[in-house]
Amino acid sequence: MKTFLAKKGTVQPQWHLIDADGVVLGRLAVKAAILLRGRHRATYTPHVDTGDFVVVINAAKVVLTGKKEEQNTYMSFSGFVGGEQYRKLSEMRVRRPEFIIEHAVKGMLPKNRLARQMLTKLRVFAGPTHTHEAQNPVKIAV
Repeated sequence: MKTFLAKKGTVQPQWHLIDADGVVLGRLAVKAAILLRGRHRATYTPHVDTGDFVVVINAAKVVLTGKKEEQNTYMSFSGFVGGEQYRKLSEMRVRRPEFIIEHAVKGMLPKNRLARQMLTKLRVFAGPTHTHEAQNPVKIAV
């Protein structure tokens, strides 16, 4: 038997919908990362983007266990001296709830050009509505 390697043109990506309401952040991020990479398919090939599109709704209602809401911080750096900023997860939930899920999923993907391309297929929305109704995303239970 020969080993099957997927080609870029033969992959047919699908659309998946994940509702983050009441779901633990880590479990949601793992599921989204698996779908983005294409690890759920039999035709998975590490050097080809065989993943699907993932739409996450209700990002503002994602749940964290323990004291992570107050203890987790996100650091950003402007590039200038003294340009570090630290924000708690509770502040980010108010300002940009989509960032919480995007950051968690990004950390679960490999650190290379292919992963940055895969991350563009993740669409996160803070509320229950999204702009991808025309793609008929299939709802996935987490």
